[in-house]
Amino acid sequence: MPANITINSNTSRYHLNSKLLQRRATWLMRQHQVANHEMSILFVDDQEISWLNNHYRGKTGPTNVLSFPFADDADPCPGIIPIQELGDIIISVETAHKEAIDLKVSLHDRLTWLITHGLLHLLGYDHERSEKEAEEMWALETNLIHQLQSSRSYQMTHLAINVDHVATVRQARGINEPDPVTAAAICELAGAAGIVVHLREDRRHINDRDVRLLRETIKTRMNLEMGANKEIIEIALKLKPDMITLVPEKRQELTTEGGLDVAGQKKKLAKTIAKMNKAGIPVSLFIDPELKQVQAALAIGATYVELHTGRYCDATNEEQREEEYQLIASAAEEAYQMGLRVNAGHGLDYQTTSKIASLDTIEELSIGHAIISRAVFVGLDQAVREMLAIVRNASIVF
Repeated sequence: MPANITINSNTSRYHLNSKLLQRRATWLMRQHQVANHEMSILFVDDQEISWLNNHYRGKTGPTNVLSFPFADDADPCPGIIPIQELGDIIISVETAHKEAIDLKVSLHDRLTWLITHGLLHLLGYDHERSEKEAEEMWALETNLIHQLQSSRSYQMTHLAINVDHVATVRQARGINEPDPVTAAAICELAGAAGIVVHLREDRRHINDRDVRLLRETIKTRMNLEMGANKEIIEIALKLKPDMITLVPEKRQELTTEGGLDVAGQKKKLAKTIAKMNKAGIPVSLFIDPELKQVQAALAIGATYVELHTGRYCDATNEEQREEEYQLIASAAEEAYQMGLRVNAGHGLDYQTTSKIASLDTIEELSIGHAIISRAVFVGLDQAVREMLAIVRNASIVF
């Protein structure tokens, strides 16, 4: 690979996404037409980079990034394809993390900037030679990062379809059609990566028959949304879905109105998670994009968090929507760095999905109402394929 990433064990608490950083580094190399070269990127802590800084530069204390170019006349590596070594970049994750907080950016975005800076050094740029070259290097870095942010999406986000609203239409007439089980099969054939259903205590749409048949027929993955209710917990333990998502549940609400207050009910939720973990069922917690809720989810043993995107979707102007988007992006980044897996959903439609799908830390989006509504006009198969195209286009892997 053109960019070889090594993460020292003493930085493990930061939960770096090596694939993401490698893709970004490879993209940067392509921009400079050195994709047929190789470079090594080593992520260390302050102690290690302080030693290197002192040993090679005669300077005390840590720095954020060091670059060690290979000699200009270095021989090409042997092989059929002529690949040359650019050199090594060493980055202190500890220092980068502090800088990210000060700059109010994500850790991975700060690390990307430092990779960019280090690569330019390997290519011969040096901001210490003159003020003019420092300005040129800064302008080039800024332009590269802007291009990257404008065009990027590095991880293919999955699309899971919530078929609750098919059952809602069925229940309106109290008959057997339309059947959410049939709808789930159509969604899978159209390319959905999973099926989501919410078995409520009052059985207002999905019922016991539905979840039983869906468990037997779903070919991808079944995500059972549920409240931490004793009866529903017992059903889930017997059913053994591929995962469950714990959500808040109120009898009077039309749909889920917000995220779980995990921080306020840790003891109760921890007991449910423990039961599911013992049964081998991963647990996701549906939460608002708030750091305290992410931290609480980690503390009680959740495998996933699903970030509530409702406020983002309901925003009435672009400024408000951007503010909500930044909260989601920040919470997703924090959760990922803590070691949680991250999903998102609620209220997403054909206009709002793309930007959320482009977040590198989000694995899966759960979408229901928008797709079922669209299906009234174009059919379920096409509605799923149209949404899937939006998700995939926002998740192009370089």
